Amino acid sequence: MIGDSPLFRMLGTKMDYLVQRQRVLSENIANSDTPNYQAKDLKPLEFEKVLRGEQAKLTMAQTSGQHMAAPGDSDTFSSARSKHVYEVTPDGNGVVLEEQLMKVDVTRADYQLATNLFRKYQNLYKMALGRSGGG
Repeated sequence: MIGDSPLFRMLGTKMDYLVQRQRVLSENIANSDTPNYQAKDLKPLEFEKVLRGEQAKLTMAQTSGQHMAAPGDSDTFSSARSKHVYEVTPDGNGVVLEEQLMKVDVTRADYQLATNLFRKYQNLYKMALGRSGGG
């Protein structure tokens, strides 16, 4: 079955990772005016661990005692704080909008590449099975 292919499994995992990264980056942008908010990002995806099924679970960290933990928040990717904060506002906010927007664009391009690869390999499988490749 196509879904059992390591290639499709890895592309699916990569797309899931990119969706989660886009969510984290959008939260950074949404909190660009929040005092003491520090930008977050996901740790890079390690395909060796994905293949072995060892990718760590993501749980949102509470950065303040006043924050509520998200119920049922069980994503499959590890989070990390941004290590290179070049600008910090007087209220302690460490989100640099230009940096976040560049990361959003790279994530979008990576997702588009992954979906194109997925589609191309899906068409190759269809051709091998004697069906119309399409697209």
